[in-house]
Amino acid sequence: MAGGAGLAKRLCTFVSGLLECGAFCGIIFGWASLVFVLKELGYFQWLCEPPISNVTQGLDCSAQDEQFSLVFTIGSFMNNFMTFPMGVIFDRFGTLAARLIAISLYAGGTLLVAFSTPELAVLLFPAMSMLSVGGILLILTNMQVGNLFGKYRSIIITLYNGAFDSSSAIFLIVKLLYAQGLSLRAMFLFLAACSAWHLLRTLFLMPRTRIPYPLPLAYNYGGWGLGVLVGRGQRVGVAIQVKGSGHTGEAHPGMSFRACVCSWLFAWHVAWLSVMQLRHYLFIGTLNPLLERLSHGDPNAVSTYTNAFAFTQLCGVLCAPWNGLILDWHKRGKHHRPEGAWGALADLRAAVVSLVVTVVQCLLFSVCAAVPVLPVQFATFVLQVISRSFLYGGNAAFLAIAFPLQHFGKLYGLAMALSALVALLQYPCVTLVQGPLHGDPFYVNLGLIAVVLVAFISPVVVARGIASGSVCTFTMWSCLLLALALLGTVPPSCSAPVSPTSEETEMVTGLEVPEEDGGESNTRVLSVPKADGTGTCHYYVVNTCMTFHQAQVGWDGYWNSLNCGKRLPFICEA
Repeated sequence: MAGGAGLAKRLCTFVSGLLECGAFCGIIFGWASLVFVLKELGYFQWLCEPPISNVTQGLDCSAQDEQFSLVFTIGSFMNNFMTFPMGVIFDRFGTLAARLIAISLYAGGTLLVAFSTPELAVLLFPAMSMLSVGGILLILTNMQVGNLFGKYRSIIITLYNGAFDSSSAIFLIVKLLYAQGLSLRAMFLFLAACSAWHLLRTLFLMPRTRIPYPLPLAYNYGGWGLGVLVGRGQRVGVAIQVKGSGHTGEAHPGMSFRACVCSWLFAWHVAWLSVMQLRHYLFIGTLNPLLERLSHGDPNAVSTYTNAFAFTQLCGVLCAPWNGLILDWHKRGKHHRPEGAWGALADLRAAVVSLVVTVVQCLLFSVCAAVPVLPVQFATFVLQVISRSFLYGGNAAFLAIAFPLQHFGKLYGLAMALSALVALLQYPCVTLVQGPLHGDPFYVNLGLIAVVLVAFISPVVVARGIASGSVCTFTMWSCLLLALALLGTVPPSCSAPVSPTSEETEMVTGLEVPEEDGGESNTRVLSVPKADGTGTCHYYVVNTCMTFHQAQVGWDGYWNSLNCGKRLPFICEA
């Protein structure tokens, strides 16, 4: 990569990003450890009341537990819901603006915790929300680092999400240092001071806008210049030329953000994410009262199991790359990795395996969590961290695979925001357990096992789309075929595109071109012979896909080809 970012710089970006995700981004999910410290300090202690019956020993602090659960519910909701507007900012204004907002939120959140007291316990609500939003925005800007490493892209994305999971162990460190006499204020002031390191990394090791994929030759980033122009006369992006037309334009996926959001693939993927995330959030938010119930109020047992849970969270960074290996398995070995649309299909086939494995893991975790036996919770902790690391890493990697890259930030944010609305159900579940169920979560856990089964629909939808040959209807990647046809990168069994004739143009059926599109002067057909040599597939090239009416094109943006016997995508010329 002469003239661009060298291997040393890219490795430094990768390692520093891994440290950032592993030490800062997801610390709110170590909530159970922090709650132990906050209870010791007397936060929300005024909510504890004498027991109604003489059978119960000590104070009844169920209202205190509900308040702590509410803090986590709001914080985790903001962690997801605010990801969508933050994703829009990231896509619209780039990495620099997004990271400056993230650093400001994170520093503000740590300062609020540092200066909170039992009398000002209400500060925990905005503090946890700011920490969660700042953390998710930091990891959102870091996941693009995978674009620097080509075939290791999915592994790095999942590794960063695993580090995000492991960062929950930071609150365990806070708990252990507090036991050694270090004050909560001093520790959170130190976390606030680390914002200076985030700022330096933003200026020197991150791009101003976004890291493109595939990575152009001589691409560079970072430094005071913060430029995005690379090489001599080269612009970030893929330049394509229409054969025989002399027209050159920038490759740009033709699907709009709205079309991606309205696809069944995205809808069921959000359901896949939402139901499993609800299961994880409810477990984390109610872990402390669960352990107190199973240990019959033994504080030493609660502390031991809380530490064990936090230690298992450290393994998230080790578990997540296995999902990346599943997603990238077809890129390994001696076999040539398919490119273009065929490479996209191979990526989606691997994604189906990843989606199924993640659901199975969450199902096993849910079963163990429903067993009301304290020693079984060690197995629950292990399954939880594996499932959670696969869940978030797989979510980010799948969205990067299945949809156009320029919409990644918005789609990732919208998926997290919609899943956050579902995650709000955790508070009614807690209220149900603490009220009518008298602290016994068994029936709620059984219900969650049934809900998790819904997640199996998403991989079925993707697999059926691939099997039926209509996967492009789901993935919305019409311009992959454009790059395939125009650059001549068709499979060996097909010949290069040929210039269309009037007879071939007449074979394009099921479409009427609106008059405002200019008729034949602005449209033409690309003809690509079928692999079996029995005919020719025609791809209709237009100046813009958006000007066709829904009734003429269909909701999925495809047209009927009688010659090929299936629906084919429109190819946007510009």
